[in-house]
Amino acid sequence: MVDEFRATFQQLIDASVTADPGQFPAAVHRVLVLASRIPVSERELALEALAPLLTGDHAAPGITADLCVVAGALVETGTDPGPAGPEVLRRLRAIGRGAIVFARAWQRTGGGEPPDPDSVTAADENRVATDLGADAPGATMCWWTVARHALAAKTMLTRSTVRSHVRRDPTLHAELVAVANQLGDHLPDLQEVRALLRMAEAGSALVLDRESGRAFRVLFDGIGDNFQLHTLLADALVGPNGMGLAGDPPDPRWVRAFRDGDPDPAARTVRGWWNLVAHDGTWVWNEGVPAEIPTLDGEHVLVLDEQPYPRSWSAHRRHPLVAGWLEVEGELLAEEAALWWKRVAPAEPAIPDPTDDSTPIPEPVLAEEAAGAERVRGFLPPEPEPEPLPRRPEAAPRPEPAPPEPAAPAEPPVPPAPAARPEPARPAAAEPPAPPRTGGGTGLPPLPPGVSNSSAWGPTWR
Repeated sequence: MVDEFRATFQQLIDASVTADPGQFPAAVHRVLVLASRIPVSERELALEALAPLLTGDHAAPGITADLCVVAGALVETGTDPGPAGPEVLRRLRAIGRGAIVFARAWQRTGGGEPPDPDSVTAADENRVATDLGADAPGATMCWWTVARHALAAKTMLTRSTVRSHVRRDPTLHAELVAVANQLGDHLPDLQEVRALLRMAEAGSALVLDRESGRAFRVLFDGIGDNFQLHTLLADALVGPNGMGLAGDPPDPRWVRAFRDGDPDPAARTVRGWWNLVAHDGTWVWNEGVPAEIPTLDGEHVLVLDEQPYPRSWSAHRRHPLVAGWLEVEGELLAEEAALWWKRVAPAEPAIPDPTDDSTPIPEPVLAEEAAGAERVRGFLPPEPEPEPLPRRPEAAPRPEPAPPEPAAPAEPPVPPAPAARPEPARPAAAEPPAPPRTGGGTGLPPLPPGVSNSSAWGPTWR
């Protein structure tokens, strides 16, 4: 079986380089059928061999896009992405820039929703050509392939090693955020890419427990929202098996559901432990994400206060394919903890005074505006201040959480401020086993009509 897979994978590479439309689709199908039947080490070698082809310099655009999807399909079988993961992200960055050029030209030439990427026609290219001129073919090709690149990038970002790479490359992160922000209304997979990029923005926090006065530094990864953070914090801090904070430890079934397990129907509802508060006294909503927790000296600071009212939520991960983990790196010495308490806003009463309406509504924490798309392969540069692209009619804004009840301040503790502390190293996280692909197909998106008959493996209008 291994020898058959190796021979088939070589056929895939050969058909990719020669852009052979008679061999490539069949080779893709055979590779994906055989992939689940061979050892993971063989799949890792295949992904490593595939990585150079994903740069876009060795194959036609349509083939490169499909190879990125093949790489994503191999990762979904439990294969480590290796060098293919970052390469898929870099490819999305390049193709995304060109797709932004197309979408802006579409807006300037009549507006309306751009065509579905898999259904682009010669008439669509001709329309944007009135604005882009000679750059229209390249921009249209980017729009035709961007959905496949987004699909592959979304899969890669479910892996902790790929998110770690993005965390170490702020430029790549910012440019991918710009692509996702500008095209997410048209491509749902890019909305998921944006959420996974936000996950890479925070991996540690300083946690202060008001009741005991103790302080801990925690490391985490794969945390999709603060419901998950809240539950895993309770597992790490509460009770004799944690750090000894007061309260009842979480049900192990809740913890498994928020780490890497499936939700347990018999343990659906989590009961909360604290009111999560930022260092400035604003509430940290469970519906938010760790990256939105305000920072102090570069650290996300989270205060555990008494709950003003009981809270509950469902035990499941926002991103089921992402394994979550959290561990305590260490407890701060009492003297160091006192320094941090000096800088934290005083506690609010657990039951606010209903007659006091002076408490301001907490301001949402907004991400910094990312850099716009740059010129790529001769495409036109983006406008200095582009008008917003039209949204899909069905996309409804997410409702904001209700503001907290009014509160009255109490007395703060003492001492001077500590120096900023560099971010600690993060241990590797275990990835969850990938679920089997469903639908009976290869996982590849459908090709535009006529593509498989094109000797250049490109769209029919080319």
